[in-house]
Amino acid sequence: MKELYAEHPVMFKNRPFAFIFSLILVPVGVGIIIFLVWHLRNKGSKLTVTETDVLFEKGLLSKSRSEVNIDSIRTVKVHQTFGNRIFGTGKIELYTAGDTPEIVALGMPNPNEVRELIRNAQNKA
Repeated sequence: MKELYAEHPVMFKNRPFAFIFSLILVPVGVGIIIFLVWHLRNKGSKLTVTETDVLFEKGLLSKSRSEVNIDSIRTVKVHQTFGNRIFGTGKIELYTAGDTPEIVALGMPNPNEVRELIRNAQNKA
């Protein structure tokens, strides 16, 4: 299976004001803790799109994995604030048969690319 997209959430591009605020708090010592927790949380989440599946992994010590077949995805929603659009990040929600999303990935780079990859993969099938 060929990976078409494999990314972790981004820090600065997703929440630039929180990043700058944390940077200001670094001399106090609190900023380093905020950065460490934030970095570990982002590195613990990963969205992978292959030719047939979408896999979302979350967690460092205990893992939670959600895997959805591309053919069963009915809707892909991309939410972007004005700041998200400027920096090219956003929230991706993948829906199958129900009213609640199967996968919710926050702060992902190039969310519209994910939507297009899924659409193209569905059209090939």
